[in-house]
Amino acid sequence: MAVEVRVTANLQKLIGGQRSLRAEGATVRELLDNIESQHPGFQNTVMTDGQIHRFVNIYLNDEDIRFLGQLDTPLKEGDVVSVLPALAGG
Repeated sequence: MAVEVRVTANLQKLIGGQRSLRAEGATVRELLDNIESQHPGFQNTVMTDGQIHRFVNIYLNDEDIRFLGQLDTPLKEGDVVSVLPALAGG
């Protein structure tokens, strides 16, 4: 099933300069695998050792997947997944 994936400006360069893309997956993990197959290098930016970087937040329809099923969170047609690396500054 296809879902919309939205990314921030610093990730747009990895997906061809787009703000969002359509990708397939029954779970968030499958979705990220699908994006990686389309845009190699994307997963290395958001994951380490098969887990989401601690400074990357992924939301499913505005809910943090850390409080759902994490990478095993199920997806359905029409869902919106947002990938947001934390910003730091000083």
